[in-house]
Amino acid sequence: MSKRRLVITALFIEEQTVAEVGARYGVHRSWVYRLKARYETEGEAAFEPRSRRAHRSPAAISDTTVELIVRLRKQLTESGLDAGPDTIAWHLTHHHHLTVSVSTIARTLARQALAGPEPKKRPKASYIRFVAEQPNECWQSDLTHYPLADGTDVEIITWLDDHSRYALHVSAHATITADIVVDTFHKAAAQHGYPASTLTDIQSGWATFRAFWSTGGEDRCRPAPARQRCLTEWSAVRLLAC
Repeated sequence: MSKRRLVITALFIEEQTVAEVGARYGVHRSWVYRLKARYETEGEAAFEPRSRRAHRSPAAISDTTVELIVRLRKQLTESGLDAGPDTIAWHLTHHHHLTVSVSTIARTLARQALAGPEPKKRPKASYIRFVAEQPNECWQSDLTHYPLADGTDVEIITWLDDHSRYALHVSAHATITADIVVDTFHKAAAQHGYPASTLTDIQSGWATFRAFWSTGGEDRCRPAPARQRCLTEWSAVRLLAC
């Protein structure tokens, strides 16, 4: 049994005096008086200590400041000016003598449903990772430009297995042509077997390859979304750097 409950029981059930209860349980009489008053007001809630949590966050901005941020946002937007958190913070400091952090302004705009979408800040966890279930189920191809030490610009073609992310073929050329796309595809296939489908760039060399690869009557070659194409580009750069 808690000391609070024992003290209240002694006061109201056993009818002991405040001095007797204080001496019996080793607590100060002022604390006993406060507990007694709370029990008389709140009842059994007095058995538990009050929460020490602040009623309001000491770092929270006032409602007046929130209204000012919203007003500035609307005024700047209607004037065709930048209305981002940095700009609003500048106006608050220079025109209203208020210092509010940029992050606080951003959170305030978000809570007020005034923050526009920012795709670049989209969390990486929200993306669905593209991966083929089986080897040779899908290959991906792309090219990247790379300057050599002597200033010569080359184009690197990469064929990548979308299951293992293994680079099946990487080679550098002065210019990637349709013949090079088809030739490097055959070289990779001779070593690793032909894939069931491919994801390719939309440039002319791959347009010719798609026509070649679809001659069997079914479209087994699809343009790759930008987010997938970047995988082969970085693979090529990393391999060349090594």
